[in-house]
Amino acid sequence: MSVQRRLAAILAADVVGYSRLMEQDEAGTLAALKERRAAVLNPLVARHQGRIFKTTGDGVLIEFASAVNAVQCAADLQAAMAAADGEAPEDRRIRLRVGVNLGEVMVEGSDLYGDGINIAARLEGIAEPGGICVSGDVQRQVRGKLPLEFQDLGEQKLKNIAAPVSIYRVIGSPAPSRVVPGPATDKLAIAVLPFTNMSGDAEQQYFSDGITEDIITELSRFRQISVIARHSSFQFRDSGGDVRRVGRELGVGYVLEGSVRRTGARIRITAQLIDAVTGNHLWAERYDRALDDIFAVQDEVVRTIVATLHGKMEDAGAQVAKRKHPENLAAYDYLLRGFAHHQRQTRDDLALARPLLEKAIEIDPDFAVAYAYLALVDRAEWDLVGSPALLDRALANAQRAVALDDDDGRCHVILGYVYLWTRNLGTRNLDKAEFHQLRALSINPNDANIVAHMGLLSAYLGSASEAIRWLSQALVLNPFPPDWYRAFLGMANYVARDYAEAIRNLNPMIGATPWNRMYSAASYAQANRIEEARAQLAEYQALRPQDTLLEYATSEPFKNAADLEHLLDGLRKAGVSDRG
Repeated sequence: MSVQRRLAAILAADVVGYSRLMEQDEAGTLAALKERRAAVLNPLVARHQGRIFKTTGDGVLIEFASAVNAVQCAADLQAAMAAADGEAPEDRRIRLRVGVNLGEVMVEGSDLYGDGINIAARLEGIAEPGGICVSGDVQRQVRGKLPLEFQDLGEQKLKNIAAPVSIYRVIGSPAPSRVVPGPATDKLAIAVLPFTNMSGDAEQQYFSDGITEDIITELSRFRQISVIARHSSFQFRDSGGDVRRVGRELGVGYVLEGSVRRTGARIRITAQLIDAVTGNHLWAERYDRALDDIFAVQDEVVRTIVATLHGKMEDAGAQVAKRKHPENLAAYDYLLRGFAHHQRQTRDDLALARPLLEKAIEIDPDFAVAYAYLALVDRAEWDLVGSPALLDRALANAQRAVALDDDDGRCHVILGYVYLWTRNLGTRNLDKAEFHQLRALSINPNDANIVAHMGLLSAYLGSASEAIRWLSQALVLNPFPPDWYRAFLGMANYVARDYAEAIRNLNPMIGATPWNRMYSAASYAQANRIEEARAQLAEYQALRPQDTLLEYATSEPFKNAADLEHLLDGLRKAGVSDRG
């Protein structure tokens, strides 16, 4: 009897953290899943002409005749699940991972089998919580037919699938990308959207972005308020004024938006605070001032937001008063230009950032943050070329930054980060790194970057579980994070011996550094995927040809010798010899 086959689009979905949810409240979780299936899943599958052919406790497989219908259903499903969570605490939300593949399947009664289904399940496994991954075949079918954008993650080897599979991630998946839900919080949550550049000169975008960044940094000083990080809120630059969507996707109750017009020696700033649930304006103001008053305007905006959200005007005044402003506006302008290049993290942009930051310091020799960002440029270049002089220079610049402004969390976190890789008479400066990291947290407890760096430090200190908790909190504050968040999390996964998660967080990264490639190689090797481990070694060598990988690896600042040996063991399994 011949086997019946047909071409089908397969959607695979499962519940993130199902075991944890069941352990917390088995009856409640089962009831919630039953309700979601009846109210959300079944109607959407019917609407998009799909057929559920297999269910498990935490997963579902759905067949569609059309790839377009399958992907549209996936997008609608994630949006509906996020909306159904509403104001539920983080640790009780029901999020899905979704994978979609197009391929030939074998039919047996009402059930389906074959690699077409297996690939969909593997794609679901590497999707982010709330996210969607699709195969290259699916992306080609739906491209231009749906209002969705895709990020190319390249070809990847999937478990028990013979040939590598081209993978795409749906950009802007409705639910934030959070690896481990953080604890429930009663903090007031706000997103500051990038202020619109109204100057008529696209080159002035860095200036309006810099003003937005400063407001975010200052708001993160307040423990009562949870502030979404720049990298996530800037994803909504072109949101079209849909603050309710911004609120849903970032999980915030309030949105601040505004504009900046810079003309000669004058500046006009508008700002409005909006309730993201109702869309009502809570406060709006326009400032038409001399350019030199920019910092006073920023302070007034911060004070007003805190007062409006929490009724803490006295506290707001005391916190904002700690802030040190640059003495010279031209220095501030050079800082913003340099910071814009540093954010891109390419070799060329680092080279462009350095002279701009040095110019800021030349104009204002007491500009603390300029020294701190210059230290980051030094540290990034050291990672590429390995010159000890660069690390010495990074340390000197970071120390100078803290000496100039002891109340700036950015200065402390950068000094702590640089201290990780320095030695004093042959001994690691881990105690100094921890001191400055904790000082940064005490100043800006809701700064996502500071929280993420606490995760990295915790991993080096030997507590992988604590590292993952810190990084999970950072992902709540920055649900659309820069790549280095994932790198830090992948490293913590490696220390925790969770190689599958380490690969998932490290491998899809774009513009990976030598450090990422090193941990990717070790992770693949520990997972017995030697061919892929060796490919990562080749990528490392292309990025950093001047030394051997084991020499580079031994500079990793682990407190416990066993953790360093675990890294070296992975690299040896990948094929790196002790001689090079």
